[in-house]
Amino acid sequence: MRKLSNETILHLYKNMLLVRVFEQKLEEEHKRGHVPGLLHTGVGQEATLAAIAFALEKTDCFFPDHRSHGLCLLAGSPGEKLMAEILGKASGVCGGRGGSMHLADPTGGNYGGNVVEGSMMATVLGPALAWKMRGEARVSAVVIGDGTTGRGEFNESLNLASIWNLPVFYCLINNQYAISTHVTEAHPTAHLSELTAGYKIKTAQVDGNDFIAATQAALDAVDYIRAGNGPFFLEFHTYRWAGIFSGEMRDPEEVRMWKIDREPIRRGRQVIIDQQIANEAELDNIEADVKKQVAEWLDYAHESAQPDPSTALDYVYSNQEVWERWEEKQQFKR
Repeated sequence: MRKLSNETILHLYKNMLLVRVFEQKLEEEHKRGHVPGLLHTGVGQEATLAAIAFALEKTDCFFPDHRSHGLCLLAGSPGEKLMAEILGKASGVCGGRGGSMHLADPTGGNYGGNVVEGSMMATVLGPALAWKMRGEARVSAVVIGDGTTGRGEFNESLNLASIWNLPVFYCLINNQYAISTHVTEAHPTAHLSELTAGYKIKTAQVDGNDFIAATQAALDAVDYIRAGNGPFFLEFHTYRWAGIFSGEMRDPEEVRMWKIDREPIRRGRQVIIDQQIANEAELDNIEADVKKQVAEWLDYAHESAQPDPSTALDYVYSNQEVWERWEEKQQFKR
């Protein structure tokens, strides 16, 4: 297990703050009607997202889930363009087409996510197979939630990755709930990495709200994969603060435990102070800088233009040959 330098620890702490402030600002904008469609945030999961982003290299790729705005941000997407995208603006990373749940930005390693849970379990295999065939030490990662483990693609992907020994990094964010169903009500075990036993894939579990432990575990997983050992399945135990809808009921004691006792940023701040890596004033300055940065990104998004409606069908795939034959057939009928 790698020892993290003080500089790295502060970097990770700042990244957690970036994700928290970015997503809380998105929540505010959504309530104001500035975010089209639905918004699913990863507030409470910042340590896990920071760990995954830090472990991946620029030559790797990842397939995010619908709560991975923070991962997309930390992996390399420009903050102002990511903010603009989620607000549906033309200056966004997808020109306003992707929005919150269909983000893609290959320049930042993001090969595209979508809201169909489990679908990326299949697509993550493509780059992994290509890189293995080319002999490249690169990693293809996919972010999934506990609900995805009930999908057929979950098992299909694990099986192929195992028998082909593919460089896939499975990042399971076990945030305790699939929609409104608690993990213990949907599975025979709360430790979902146990579900991989039949596929003989290397697995591990980690406290996803401990940013140091989570980062070390992610680095170990990526090192294992990059060395040619095949796939790795890492389960992060964490908690999403937001319900799937505003009226969702949860056990108050459960919420208190995760939001206070296990809250990742507060825990991280205390570790940094206890280890004398930085003092209160220095951490306050980091937080102020982060808030200023996110505010500038939001200003950029607000000032950006709406997409031109005439471009709505740009980049939509169509088979021209089939279409032309259909037109010929219609003319023949006439």
